[in-house]
Amino acid sequence: MLVKFFATYRQISGCNQCDISGPSSVLELLEEVSRRWPAFRPLVLNEAGTEKGEDAIILVNGRHIEHLDGIRTALSEADYVALTPLVAGG
Repeated sequence: MLVKFFATYRQISGCNQCDISGPSSVLELLEEVSRRWPAFRPLVLNEAGTEKGEDAIILVNGRHIEHLDGIRTALSEADYVALTPLVAGG
């Protein structure tokens, strides 16, 4: 599946997007991203590694996972996932 990174997440991954094969859920994808780039772990997962981190925004095919099945949202190879940090501005 295509995974797109935004804002500081691009700096951590070193790329705008990449293909990641295998994860069948958002949780599995976040675990894989955290394995590839360990700096992601405290940002995208809670301390126990069981829920999404508070500052991560995750979209699957343009839909926020909170409107789907949350971190348990099923994924397929045809999906695209956008990972972005929560940002504030003025």
